[in-house]
Amino acid sequence: MLEGGNTVAAQLLLKPACRLCSLLGFLALFVPGKCSYSPEPDQQRMLPPGWVSLGRVDSEEELSLTFALRQQNVERLSELVQAVSDPGSPRYGKYLTLEDVAELVRPSPLTFRTVQKWLLAAGARNCHSVTTQDFLTCWLSVRQAELLLPGAEFHRYVGGPAEIHVIRSPRPYQLPKALAPHVDFVGGLHRFPPTSSLRQRPEPEVSGTVGLHLGVTPTVIRQRYNLTAQDVGSGTTNNSQACAQFLEQYFHDSDLAEFMRLFGGNFAHQASVARVVGQQGRGRAGIEASLDVEYLMSAGANISTWVYSSPGRHESQEPFLQWLLLLSNESALPHVHTVSYGDDEDSLSSAYIQRVNTELMKAAARGLTLLFASGDSGAGCWSVSGRHQFRPSFPASSPYVTTVGGTSFQNPFRVTNEIVDYISGGGFSNVFPQPSYQEEAVAQFLSSSPHLPPSSYFNASGRAYPDVAALSDGYWVVSNSVPIPWVSGTSASTPVFGGVLSLINEHRILSGRPPLGFLNPRLYQQRGAGLFDVTHGCHESCLNEEVQGQGFCSGPGWDPVTGWGTPNFPALLKTLINP
Repeated sequence: MLEGGNTVAAQLLLKPACRLCSLLGFLALFVPGKCSYSPEPDQQRMLPPGWVSLGRVDSEEELSLTFALRQQNVERLSELVQAVSDPGSPRYGKYLTLEDVAELVRPSPLTFRTVQKWLLAAGARNCHSVTTQDFLTCWLSVRQAELLLPGAEFHRYVGGPAEIHVIRSPRPYQLPKALAPHVDFVGGLHRFPPTSSLRQRPEPEVSGTVGLHLGVTPTVIRQRYNLTAQDVGSGTTNNSQACAQFLEQYFHDSDLAEFMRLFGGNFAHQASVARVVGQQGRGRAGIEASLDVEYLMSAGANISTWVYSSPGRHESQEPFLQWLLLLSNESALPHVHTVSYGDDEDSLSSAYIQRVNTELMKAAARGLTLLFASGDSGAGCWSVSGRHQFRPSFPASSPYVTTVGGTSFQNPFRVTNEIVDYISGGGFSNVFPQPSYQEEAVAQFLSSSPHLPPSSYFNASGRAYPDVAALSDGYWVVSNSVPIPWVSGTSASTPVFGGVLSLINEHRILSGRPPLGFLNPRLYQQRGAGLFDVTHGCHESCLNEEVQGQGFCSGPGWDPVTGWGTPNFPALLKTLINP
């Protein structure tokens, strides 16, 4: 808990933001209007489909709000990420500790003191920070929060497949201008939990079953990606992996045990999760939560696995933001994290998206491999001033994560070459410029692809994704004790690729080398070596006359549909084991 102090004295250190504010001094922190600004004026506040307002929240109800404090030395952090992630750098693999990151980015004493005293003066209680000191999470009543954040108006909403409740504000909030140098945004007001885009597709028709498989299982994954029975964790290292869930879902231990009983008989594996961070509910399991755990633990077989679980959080908290706070507060974390979460870039405020990107940068500096699903809407589509454009997804578009697209078997019942899964998310960011590590690969694609969409549909100079891919079509999942076939989405391909990288980390750790860390600079330098190139198929996009539902198409080398391709384990291990 933070301690109080001389509130007025702290505020006198602030530079006045306007003439009126300079006259009012400390009191200006509580005067809306000319002395206020909106940190997130571009945050879309349209109610997501499937959500309904239940009305205003009682003024004495308690809220948990998170304040993102302005960080220092972000450019230096970016330089260090490049240095520790580039195999050609003398600093390659010499990752920063959490304490190193904290020393670099923690807010200035003035920022921390100013925000702390502002909150305490407003009646905030039980304020907690993180190791890096760049977030403060506090409890306030609704009345206090609405006074603190002029314009905010808290409503309770219900929605999503699980009919969950959240508290959010449909109106923009403001902060005193004097806080502009100190606060990036306030979490817990606008962003709604995502909904799963997993699909259960109809079973393809086939005559006869000789030599065929009837859906993707761990055996099919291991056969396609050339994993033998010996390609499992040793159980003797501190290697670990994790998946994170933000869909108000949880898995059942009994489902994992049954899945391994049905499908894990031909390789060594662990039948239980090593650690759950968060609360595990007792109701029905979610298909996506079950899928993540089952395929991370069967691809990355016999490796200690953590699950970050969001059920049980307070209604005013944002699950994804809470996960980022956990990363900033734990010194010892799994080396590989797989995340099936995304929002449309355009639905998020600039302040939020840039700050989250810095959080992902912090993880990369510490040598964490973050894998994000590329999404299940192909290139996406939206209308801007009456014109259609493709619609990129975030965090898939962050330059500091490895983004995983999706593929299907060319013959859905045989372990054959892979083609594009038409839902595979991919494209070009409208927010982040193209990182230097991928400029050559993207230029090659843009100059050689025979099926480019019109240039007005995408930002050719933006961060391009995905980086890699794996099978995303036709999975078997055990959920609520029932085997469920033909589950599809990049939520499936992401844990599979994550498990493969965990196996490579196992070899690196056993040979005295550091874990892979942020993979992209190395991946692009080696031009996809160790991956099966996917060269056939296109993904979906706008259903209009101009593009007729077709986005980008795959081709030789990197493309914005399947990245560099899918894992060929022995070749990828050989490529990534040294240095």
